Amino acid sequence: MELLDLKGLGKKSLLNLNKLGIYTIDDLLMYYPYRYEVLKPNDLNTALQDEKVIVSGTVEIMPTLIRFRGNMNKMTFRIFTGDMIVKVAIYNRGFLKHNFEIGKDVTVIGKYDLKNNLIVASDIRFSRIEETKIEGVYSTTSGLSKKSILIYINEALKYVDNIIDYIPSYFSEKYKFMDKLSAIKIIHNPNNIDELKQAQIRLKYEELFIFMLKINFLKMQREKKENAKIIRNVNKEWILKKVDEFIKSLPFELTKDQKTAVDDIINDILSEKRMNRMIQGDVGSGKTIVGAIACFVNYLSGYMSAFMAPTEILARQHYDNFSNMFSKFGLNVEVLLGSTSKKDKKDIYDKLKNGEIDIIIGTHALIQDNVEYKNLGLVITDEQHRFGVNQRANLKNKGIMVDVLYMSATPIPRTYALTIYGDMDISNIKTRPSGRREIITDIRSNKEITDVLKLIKHELDNGHQTYIIAPLIDNEEEELNNVNLLYKKFQMAFDKYKVGILHGKLSNDEKDEVMNQFSLNKINILISTTVVEVGVDVSNATVIVIFEANRFGLSQLHQLRGRVGRSELQSYCILISDEVSKRLEVMTKTCDGFKISEEDFKLRGSGDLFGIRQSGDMKFKIADIKNDFKILLQTKEDVNYSIDKFDIINDYKYENILSSISQLD
Repeated sequence: MELLDLKGLGKKSLLNLNKLGIYTIDDLLMYYPYRYEVLKPNDLNTALQDEKVIVSGTVEIMPTLIRFRGNMNKMTFRIFTGDMIVKVAIYNRGFLKHNFEIGKDVTVIGKYDLKNNLIVASDIRFSRIEETKIEGVYSTTSGLSKKSILIYINEALKYVDNIIDYIPSYFSEKYKFMDKLSAIKIIHNPNNIDELKQAQIRLKYEELFIFMLKINFLKMQREKKENAKIIRNVNKEWILKKVDEFIKSLPFELTKDQKTAVDDIINDILSEKRMNRMIQGDVGSGKTIVGAIACFVNYLSGYMSAFMAPTEILARQHYDNFSNMFSKFGLNVEVLLGSTSKKDKKDIYDKLKNGEIDIIIGTHALIQDNVEYKNLGLVITDEQHRFGVNQRANLKNKGIMVDVLYMSATPIPRTYALTIYGDMDISNIKTRPSGRREIITDIRSNKEITDVLKLIKHELDNGHQTYIIAPLIDNEEEELNNVNLLYKKFQMAFDKYKVGILHGKLSNDEKDEVMNQFSLNKINILISTTVVEVGVDVSNATVIVIFEANRFGLSQLHQLRGRVGRSELQSYCILISDEVSKRLEVMTKTCDGFKISEEDFKLRGSGDLFGIRQSGDMKFKIADIKNDFKILLQTKEDVNYSIDKFDIINDYKYENILSSISQLD
């Protein structure tokens, strides 16, 4: 059955459903509500002033429509609730007027003005709600209402009598799960909270069971292919000697965790096992130098490396650092970006094809179809969570069974990492480079800005630099500190210093020029959005001030704080907010990214059944890695049991979901 076969669904609605990622009947049935509303009728006789009420009644008089300028309108009418008449006003819903007739049942949802016996409505339903009702709320798109989505879902449910159940019957019986079709019907049309919870748990379990099955399958695929890894004709002792020479040439000493990570990588590259490793390191912990050493080991064994960064600013920074580090060792390092000129791109393409480049650094430009690598042996993706699975796979597939190294400055607790990234080996870098001081973090209100300005002036007078972060480039509707407004304010306050501006609307050349000027200390104060969040390294910057800090997530605040404290200089992070939340308080208590990630998980809690689901980087339809971690751990155990006991990897029922990911390894 196709979507167009559903009653009332036309081609226009089909296109709107496609925008939501709905292409099939299965997609439609598994397009779950992202939250729920509990509608409980009120007795107006006991309602308080400005209380939100839900009241059913009959239309007592036809609506009056008043139109204003700018297509605004106000509709007023009266309803009889059974024991009283109440006035109703609703704005900008004039198009509903033709649905009214005297005596028709309606339900009004809105705020009750007790003094004037008036409900200012936010919504009107043309039916009665006599008992408590639970309604799902769906993400929509222009031209498609949540009501229409539910109508199409319920229409589809009339014709579906069987749906593939991916939970082995052994576990369905063990946990007393309801059947899948019943769970889907309930999730869209719940009768009560207990029933809804049972349906959610059953569907979450199945989704996480499939997820862990895929993780296990990828790991098994990798283990099968280890013998197909590129053959490196190497002299291990000679390579270790050369690596030691390189490390001794660095102007700093590696930390204990960096040395351990380097040992892990060397053993992986020089073994017969194909490397599939993630380096988790806090901001400023020195992951990049570990990646550079990996490239050097790969070069010594006769292969080229590709290093993919999420932004051009970061890619150029890596290119400059790598070029300096490897200049005395004879490596040819090049950079390939989307903004690279056609002439330079062609030259780089030719060199890559002929094997004349040892390390190529770039953005997504590295994975374009016309980029060919002669002997790619190592792929590194920096800030791996910022690339999609397909992007990472495209780069990895540019070579034949290459070694792969992922790097992330967004650490997650080890237990979670071992589960979510179960097909990878993990190295953690927790220790900070010697000489680095803990960043002093403080929360200040907008009224205390004078003290903040004094701190900035003190640091500027000592030759240091400052980041000023705003959540928006410009904003006319709200009185918020945005980049353009702060730029004007700081130009006036610090007229003796050079103030620069950086945001996503600037061209790549403009961004590079601003960052270059800032890195050379020709810009003293940089007003920016979160475009500086990842990897930008200016060791002379000692202060970062984050305005509207309550609008940022905990991990994002930590990433932004990591722009300072990148030298032996004492650094400061000032969070400007008139609201002091638990999230901001955590920032003042620790600079440890691993501890912060633990707190982030705790703060998100077990989730609110009627709140908005947090999906993070992994787009699940109903489950959530953080909130449903206990279920995830159980499915991990159950999948392992199923593989050993039932050999479900070879069960035809799972063929489609596993074949769809086999190409990614």
